[in-house]
Amino acid sequence: MQYTKEQLNSILKQPGPLDLANVDLGGADLSGSNLQGAYLVGADLGSANLTGANLTKALLWGARLNGANLNQANLGGAGLDRADLSKADLSGADLNGAVLKGAKYDQNTRWPEGFDPTAAGAIFEGTRKS
Repeated sequence: MQYTKEQLNSILKQPGPLDLANVDLGGADLSGSNLQGAYLVGADLGSANLTGANLTKALLWGARLNGANLNQANLGGAGLDRADLSKADLSGADLNGAVLKGAKYDQNTRWPEGFDPTAAGAIFEGTRKS
């Protein structure tokens, strides 16, 4: 299900952690949104704008974040197990305590400076640069 901007704004104003499991938020503008503790398991966030979003302790297991802009997002303590991070921009993101076990990334994924995705449990799926 794809949400209109009005529906999405209404959902984001609800109190407490949001349950958005398996929801299609592909291409949505969620920049600056407070998604702290949100349940986003299996959600489609492909090409979504999550710049500066608060995703602290959010559960994004198996979420599709391919091509998403997560620049300056707070992903501290977030569960990104098995998430698709191919072509995602995580530059400047806070990944302190985030769990990336089995998360997939490729050569186009942008990470914060000095961050080692393999050491964090992410799996490279792409073409290695020579």
